[in-house]
Amino acid sequence: MIYEHEIPSESRLYFSSSAKYKRDAENIASKILLDRGYAEIVTPLLSYHQHQSIDESSLIRFSDKENNILSLRADSTLDVARIITKRLGRSVEQKKWFYIQPIFRYPSIEQYQIGCESLGENDLSTSINDSAEILSSLKLSPLLQISNINIPKIIAKKFDISLDLFKSANLEAILKLDIEWLSKLVYLQKVEQIASVIEDVPQDIKVELQKIEILCQKIDYLDMVIAPLYYSKMRYYDNLFFRYIENNATLGTGGNYNYEDMNSVGFALYTDKIVEELIKIN
Repeated sequence: MIYEHEIPSESRLYFSSSAKYKRDAENIASKILLDRGYAEIVTPLLSYHQHQSIDESSLIRFSDKENNILSLRADSTLDVARIITKRLGRSVEQKKWFYIQPIFRYPSIEQYQIGCESLGENDLSTSINDSAEILSSLKLSPLLQISNINIPKIIAKKFDISLDLFKSANLEAILKLDIEWLSKLVYLQKVEQIASVIEDVPQDIKVELQKIEILCQKIDYLDMVIAPLYYSKMRYYDNLFFRYIENNATLGTGGNYNYEDMNSVGFALYTDKIVEELIKIN
């Protein structure tokens, strides 16, 4: 029996102070991003193309009147890239876009996001610095973790081991491989430490570590760590990526991605998690 006061599991209800914090966060983000040269976009709630970027088991699906499959918006990044390049490309030159809108996942997951896409951009520091300014303006200073998804992929292929070791952070199993330079990577946390290992690693790993090093030099952020062996299967981030962590909660993620041979960068801040943190500190 479903009572009248019940709402679906993992859907969102904001009222009183939580609604105010949500609106404040969105207003602050909107002002900052407009000042930084982004234009706003609100993508359709319904999409024919979500299955191209999202696991179909996560989609909430139904049919239109002509029996074509539709789904509720489960992701904004590739929808923005698709709409700008395929539908608006001839009429707009703008490449930097932001959106403030929810996504929906099966069975009833609702998640509000503040997101940005810089199409044709390859420098991830722009996404990190822009998202960091939003968090700072909200008086939040979560841990910033910088990673490179290519490093665990290269190591897994090189030694014929499962990526699950990295996904589950099974450091014991990695250390048991008894490879000196790999053991050093396990404990690497500060960008300054890269210099102590960079000459010991294979050339392909060296290239990827240098990407982290160069990126960190462009970022002005107090609480920052690097995690070269961190692996999380991203939907589209395929190179450098980052996440903000506070009290074991992820407040946002971002990274490099490629859409139809166009390098781009972007990020998403998770409004719901941010509101939870704002409630704690106010």
